[in-house]
Amino acid sequence: MTIYLNALGMICSLGATHAGIRQRLFAGDSGLRTSGRHAYEDAPRIVGSIPFSDEELPTAAHLPLRERSRNNRVALAALAQIRPEVETLIARFGPDRIGVVLGTSTSGIAEGEAAFRHYVAHGKFPAQFHYGQQELGSPAAALAMTLGLCGPAYVHSSACSSSAKAMASAARLINMGLCDAVISGGVDTLCDFTIAGFSSLDSVSAERCNPLSINRRGINIGEGAALFLMTSEAAAATVALCGWGESSDAHHISAPDPEGVGAALAIRQALLRAAIAPEQIDYINLHGTATLQNDAMESKAIHQLFGAKTPVSSTKSFTGHALGAASAIEAGLCWLTMQDDNPTGILPPHLWDGQADPALPVLHTVRVGESLGRPSRYVLSNSFAFGGSNAALILGRGGNAD
Repeated sequence: MTIYLNALGMICSLGATHAGIRQRLFAGDSGLRTSGRHAYEDAPRIVGSIPFSDEELPTAAHLPLRERSRNNRVALAALAQIRPEVETLIARFGPDRIGVVLGTSTSGIAEGEAAFRHYVAHGKFPAQFHYGQQELGSPAAALAMTLGLCGPAYVHSSACSSSAKAMASAARLINMGLCDAVISGGVDTLCDFTIAGFSSLDSVSAERCNPLSINRRGINIGEGAALFLMTSEAAAATVALCGWGESSDAHHISAPDPEGVGAALAIRQALLRAAIAPEQIDYINLHGTATLQNDAMESKAIHQLFGAKTPVSSTKSFTGHALGAASAIEAGLCWLTMQDDNPTGILPPHLWDGQADPALPVLHTVRVGESLGRPSRYVLSNSFAFGGSNAALILGRGGNAD
């Protein structure tokens, strides 16, 4: 059964409208900037923060205290963009036939950080804090409560592959007949916990991330949300989730298998499920974190499967690494690239210094303004997480039929 991605709500460092995000993406205009909002040990960081103040986000006052968090408010901002389409399907199928499957890493941990700072200063937690705000299932619960849904609602949390795995789970719910539609994607927001954690691994770059470059120094943390409305029926947007693959190489708690065996396995599974050959992929959105281990492993896997001709780019130089939301945001950028109003197939560029690491296999990195000369047909988006949790998504225009 073909699973269609019929609507997309997205907010990230590039903006909160389809036109605005795509304009900045195609122009090579990064959303990363220096921010003191989440400054671990008072050191400013380059981050991909959403370009809105907290006051501009939707309110969560309609939710119980345990579901009130900035993370959930960002998810509600993405939901607002597709809510009319969602409400139409609720009226058609009923609230028990609509699911919510999301990915996240942080949930409401920022509220926990603020609460403990308050506790240290005042000897008690603030009245607006509830321990449940930090629970990983909170974003799905918040969306289900907001919409009055009673179908399956749950969250994947497998670090950087979370929302790709959520989308695969959503497709399975539809294929099994358990849901007629699923809201799926991911949400993650900046907090000191993640910046401190990646800094302790010496993985955070003090400059804009520089994937595949010999000068790369690591990642920048980002935030945002991307929500797809997934059904088995095509709407005006005819982009489909044609294939997905998942694997776990369990090589190391934080480092990937240097040979890329698990990554290649996930990609092969996605190709098999989509029933296409590697040469049919028009563009690959790399996981592309700009860490030494990921770039080396992913370059090897991509070169083995696709050679040096298939256009590739990492969009983390635009958005930062949005952790549990990264897969969905990057799939969202692919979705925007595949719409009918991009008839020449302009591709997301690879934003870097152009100084390729000679130790890496040669890949075809996309230049700003580069296009296929025709609409893109199939694109691949990779996500490789801690613990060897690998996921690959293949999006196609109009489903699987050629």
